[in-house]
Amino acid sequence: MTTTTLAVLVPLLPFLGAVTGLLLGRTAPGFVRPLAVLPPLASLAVAVLVAVRQGGDQAVSAATELTPTGSVPIELALYIDGFAALVAVLVGVVATCVQIYSTGYLRDDPRYPSYAALVSLFTSAMLLVVYSGDLIVLLVGWEVMGICSYFLVGHYWETPEARAASLKAFLVTKLGDVPFLIGLFALATDAGSFRITTVLGTVASGGLHHPTLIALLLLAGVAGKSAQFPLHTWLPDAMAGPTPVSALIHAATMVAAGVYFIARLLPVFQASSAAMTVLAVMAAVTMAGSALAALAQDDIKRVLAYSTIGQLGYMTGALAVGDRGAAVFHLLAHGAFKALLFLAAGVIIHASGTNSLAVMSRMKDLRARVPDAYWTMTVALLALAAIPPFSGFFSKEAVLGAAEHVATGHTEHAPGAAGWIVLVAGLITAVLTAAYATRLWLLAFRGRGTEAPDHGRQPVTMTAVLWVLAVPSLAFGLLYGTLPDWFDGRDLTPVLTTSVLGTGLALVGGLVTYGAWRQTTVLAARVPLGSVAAHPEGDAGQVEAEAIASHEPTFGDVAYAPDPADPGRLLLGPLHRHAAVGFHLDAVYTVLFVRPVQAGAALVRFLDREVVDTYVRAAGALPRWLGAAVRRAQTGNVQTYVSALLAGTVVLVVAALLVATGA
Repeated sequence: MTTTTLAVLVPLLPFLGAVTGLLLGRTAPGFVRPLAVLPPLASLAVAVLVAVRQGGDQAVSAATELTPTGSVPIELALYIDGFAALVAVLVGVVATCVQIYSTGYLRDDPRYPSYAALVSLFTSAMLLVVYSGDLIVLLVGWEVMGICSYFLVGHYWETPEARAASLKAFLVTKLGDVPFLIGLFALATDAGSFRITTVLGTVASGGLHHPTLIALLLLAGVAGKSAQFPLHTWLPDAMAGPTPVSALIHAATMVAAGVYFIARLLPVFQASSAAMTVLAVMAAVTMAGSALAALAQDDIKRVLAYSTIGQLGYMTGALAVGDRGAAVFHLLAHGAFKALLFLAAGVIIHASGTNSLAVMSRMKDLRARVPDAYWTMTVALLALAAIPPFSGFFSKEAVLGAAEHVATGHTEHAPGAAGWIVLVAGLITAVLTAAYATRLWLLAFRGRGTEAPDHGRQPVTMTAVLWVLAVPSLAFGLLYGTLPDWFDGRDLTPVLTTSVLGTGLALVGGLVTYGAWRQTTVLAARVPLGSVAAHPEGDAGQVEAEAIASHEPTFGDVAYAPDPADPGRLLLGPLHRHAAVGFHLDAVYTVLFVRPVQAGAALVRFLDREVVDTYVRAAGALPRWLGAAVRRAQTGNVQTYVSALLAGTVVLVVAALLVATGA
C-alpha cells in the first residue's frame, strides 16, 4: 500500500467511526465504546507508519482536481512533510488517550454515544487540516472543528454556563473566520491556486501582490482559532464542557490548528515585516496577560485554560521570529503535557467533587486519594514550568533561543524588534508560568483541613492514560537533536544564555510562590472552615462535577470564601481582582460590540413594530372600515332597497338635467 493511500486512511478512519457511532449509538450500545476507541487507535497506527515512511525526507505530495471551477481550481491534495507527519501522530495519541479516558470518565453519561462520535469527527477534522495540501480542503476541516467544539463544549446543555460557553466559542471563532476566509481567497487570487505548494512557490518568486493585507486577514482567523489576543476570551469559558474535551481541544486540535496553519504558510507571513511585528506583539501580550490571569483563577481548569493560551503565545512567538521548527517542537511537547494536565485534573475533579482550588486547599490528603494524578500532574507541571530535564524545558528554550538569535541580529528571518519583543515577553512569562504552576500544585495537593472525600479508586482507563502521557512529558524534549531532520534543519539545542535565564527565572517564580504560600497558610489557619462567607464568583466547576458525578457528594455543603492561603492574591496584590476576570476584556467587548448591537436590534424592532407595522395595520384597517359601512346598508328589507333605488334614480335624472341645461 502506498504512502498516499495510507495517508488518506488517517483522517478517514475516525470519520467512519464517527458516522457509524452516530448510526448505531442507540440501537447497538454495546458497540459504542469499541467504535469510540478503535478507529482513532487504528488511525494512530497508520499515522505512525506514514511518519516512518516519510522519515523527514522529501514531502509526500499528491492531488486530484475536485471539480472544475472555471477559475481557481480546488483540489483534493495531500502534502505531508516532517511537520505534518509528527503533528498527525500527536493528534492520534491524544485523541486515542481521550477516547480511552472518556470510557471511564463519562461511564454513566446517557449522551456518551453522541459525545464519542463527535470526538472522532473532531479528530478527523484536525487530521484533515494537518495533511491537506489545498487551502479549501483545509478550510473544511477548520470549520468542522468549529461546529464540533460548539456541540462538545455545550455537552451539558442543561446548564446555562455550558450553553453560553458553546455559543461564545462559536461566535468568537467565527468572528475571526470571516477575515480568514477573505484572506484565503485573496491569497489564492494572487497565487492563481489554492494548492499550498503553488502558493509557497508564488511567495518565493515574489508574486504575492498584497502580502501585508493577506497576512493580517489570515492572522485574524488564527487569533480566533488558537485563542490569541484579542480573540482568546472564548477558551476559558469553554471549560464548561467535559474535561476530556478540554484535553483534546487544548492539546492537539482546534487551538493547535492556528499555530500549525502559520507554520505551514510561514513564508506568506515573512513576506511582510509589518505582519511579523504584529504577530510578535500579539504573542507577547497573549503570553504575559494570560499568565497573570492564570495566577488569579480559582477553577483548576481555568488555570490550565489560561496556561494553554500562554503556551500558544510561545508558539506564535517562535513563528514571529521565523522559526517554525521551534514552534512545532513546542506544539508537540505542549500537546503531551497539557493533555496530561487536563486528564489528571479530571481525576482530581472526580475525587474531590469540585473544580475549586479554594476548596481543594481545605482538603488534607487529597494526593493520597489520587496518587496517579498526583505524580503524573507533578511531572506535567514541571514540564509546563520548563524545569530541566522535562520536555517543556527543551521546547521552550528553543523558542527563547530563536528569539535571542533574531534580537541580536544573528539571523534575518524576522525583524529585530520582533525578536526583542518575544524574548522579553517570554522571559517574563517564564517567571509567571512557574508561579501559577507551583500555586496550582500547592493548593491542590498540599491542602490542610477536613479529610478529603474517599470515593474509591478511579477507573483504570483513566489512570493508565495518565502514565502513558507522562512518558513524553518527561522524555520528549531529549529528541531535540533528532527533530531538526524532520523540520527545517535548524538547530534546536538550548542556548546557554536563555537556558540559564529561563530556568533561573522559573526557579525564582516557583520559590517566591512557595514562600508566599507558606506565609498565607498562617492566615488560613485562623479562618474556620464552616464560618467563611460565600465566594463572590461561585464555583463554576461545580457544574461539571455535578453533571458527571451526581452520585458523588461534593466537599460539604459549606459556602466558601476566597482562600486566604492563596499565594496568588499576595503576589498580585491589587491586580488580582482584575486578573481574575481576564482584565475585563469581556466587559470591554460588551460595551464596544454587544450593547451597540443590542441597541441597534432594539431600534430595528421599534421601527418594525411602530412604523412598518403601522402602515400594514392601516392598509388593512381601511378596507375593514369600508366593509363595515357597506355591511350596515345590507339590512335585508326589500322596501328599503327599492326606496334607495328610486332615490338614486331621481338623483341621476336631476344630475343629467342639470348637465343638459348647463350645456
